[in-house]
Amino acid sequence: MASSITYHTLAGFPHVKPGDDLARQIADCLASNDLALQPGDVIALAQKIISKAEGRYRRLCDVLPGAEAEDWAQRTGKEPRLVQVTLDEANHVLRFRPNLLVVEHRLGMVMANAGVDQSNIEGAGDQVLLLPEDPDRSAEALAAALERLTGVRPAVLITDSVGRAWRIGTCGIAIGAAGIRSVDDIRGDADMMGRELKVSIVAHGDQLAAASCVAMGEGAEGTPAVLIRGLPVEPEPLPASALVRPAVDDMFR
Repeated sequence: MASSITYHTLAGFPHVKPGDDLARQIADCLASNDLALQPGDVIALAQKIISKAEGRYRRLCDVLPGAEAEDWAQRTGKEPRLVQVTLDEANHVLRFRPNLLVVEHRLGMVMANAGVDQSNIEGAGDQVLLLPEDPDRSAEALAAALERLTGVRPAVLITDSVGRAWRIGTCGIAIGAAGIRSVDDIRGDADMMGRELKVSIVAHGDQLAAASCVAMGEGAEGTPAVLIRGLPVEPEPLPASALVRPAVDDMFR
């Protein structure tokens, strides 16, 4: 456990475009904020800038809705082309209500509208942004690129804001991670009274992501990158995919 953890919002982060060298942008922004990477540092990044750099856009004018998309559009009142993009990113639909499809994303996560987003992107009337193809791989690649640029390999956390069962509002979660133990299974450890913990599994990646999203903001702040400092170096990291509950263990699927 760290005695003190700090979150440094990286001011002045540039607008990200497809094909941009995101590692170079991060390194330059660290320098402009008078920060240098240290062992144990974590760079938390909003999913949107990863997707933008990777060109994960789809133009709605190029989408032809199928029969299933038209059916779900009728049931939800959603635009049929948006529904088709959602279905293309999903394994299957789990729940629905007006203007909402809750799906199992192809990455295994349960989320609204498969993470298909129109906020804070160019051409939002005709263009949507998808989640990264493989967020854990994206995080690993960024960690390696930052090490080449700076000589220090940080951990990298990719965050997204999602709704949660039983709770109002969205909250940051980890959808990609490198160098972080995203899940900390402490079953078998003792509590303060010496009793054995039987069911305690800590979503460490999500905890860090939620705090990072507080530092980033959720609207027009334009601060999609945060330096987290004060955590111990993790000798046995686990990717964010380890946070996905298998369907066989999910009481709601």
